[in-house]
Amino acid sequence: MIRRILLTIVLLLATAYLIVAVTAFNRKPADATCTDIELVIKDTVYAGFITKKEVLSMLRKQKLNPVGKNLKDIRTKEMEEALSTHPLIDRVECYKTPSHKICVEVSQRIPILRVMNNRGENYFLDNKGTVMPPDAKCVAHVPLATGYIEKSFAVKDLYKFGVFLQKNPFWDAQIEQIYVLSDQNVELIPRVGDHLIYLGRLKDYDQKLARLKEFYQKALNKVGWNKYSRINVEFDNQIICTRRD
Repeated sequence: MIRRILLTIVLLLATAYLIVAVTAFNRKPADATCTDIELVIKDTVYAGFITKKEVLSMLRKQKLNPVGKNLKDIRTKEMEEALSTHPLIDRVECYKTPSHKICVEVSQRIPILRVMNNRGENYFLDNKGTVMPPDAKCVAHVPLATGYIEKSFAVKDLYKFGVFLQKNPFWDAQIEQIYVLSDQNVELIPRVGDHLIYLGRLKDYDQKLARLKEFYQKALNKVGWNKYSRINVEFDNQIICTRRD
C-alpha cells in the first residue's frame, strides 16, 4: 500500500515537473529580439537552389526581415506569403524558436525538364508537373525538350517521361535533349555516342530503353559508339540501326 502511494506521489511530481519545464521552455521574455534566421531545406539533395542570402534579400525587400525585431512583433504568416512567391519554393513554413531565432523551413520545386518549343515558349517543368518560369535560377542540369510541344502534352506526357529519367541515373545522365516531332513521336539526343535515338510514341519507354541499354552493353561497346547514325527502338523486341555513311 505504501509503495503504491509513493509511486503515485512520484508520478504526480514528475508530471508537475514536466508541465513547469514545458511552460518555462515555451515562455519568451517580453523584450526578446530575433537574433538570426535559420534556414532548413527539407530536400537536402537539391539544397543549392535556395540560399539564406536569397531568403534575407526577399524579406528585406518586403520590409519583413525579422533580425533585430521584437519576437512578439514578428508576423511569420506574412513572411511565408512573401517567400512563397519565389519561383523555386513549393512550400514554406516560418516559426519562432526558443533560441530567439526565426526558422524558415522550405520545400523546393525541383526542375526535371526545360521546354523550348517551336513557338518560342520557354519554361521549366518541376517534379510535380508544374510549369516554372524560365528565369528561375536552377543550378541543376536537366534535359532540354524542343520541337512541337503543346503545354498539355508537356505537363502530362513529357512530365512522366522526365520523372522516369530523373529516377534512372543511367538515362538521366545519358539523355541530353528530347525532340518532339509534329506527330508527337519522339527522338532522343544522347550525350555519349554520335547517334540519334528514335523512341516513337511516349509509351512503354521503360521497355524500349531497357532494350537499348542492353544493346549499348552488348553491341556498341564492341563495334563503337559512332558506328550508327540512327537507332530505332520504336517496335517491340527489335532494334533497327542505320549505319553511318
